[in-house]
Amino acid sequence: MFRPMRDLAPAVALNFTFDGKALKGRAGDTVAAALLANGIVACRETPVSGAPRAPYCLMGICFDCLVVIDGIGNRQGCLVPLAEGMAVETQHGRRHVEEV
Repeated sequence: MFRPMRDLAPAVALNFTFDGKALKGRAGDTVAAALLANGIVACRETPVSGAPRAPYCLMGICFDCLVVIDGIGNRQGCLVPLAEGMAVETQHGRRHVEEV
């Protein structure tokens, strides 16, 4: 069921950005895991007070890892697999939907 980390093949490196800063992540990681691995803890601000929030449960229950991914807000970073060239941004407050 479990294998030692030394037995795993090296992960493929992926390039992505967070708030315009170029970062690297690993294939198979979620956006939240990649942010944490790069030392980024705050990925959103609350709508009421603007307090910074960080990934907490990492399984899609708490919604503290909401980010903007490729221009789409309210994405749960802990559930979205990291992809090459992904543009991730801090979510400031609630999601703003453009009216058509």
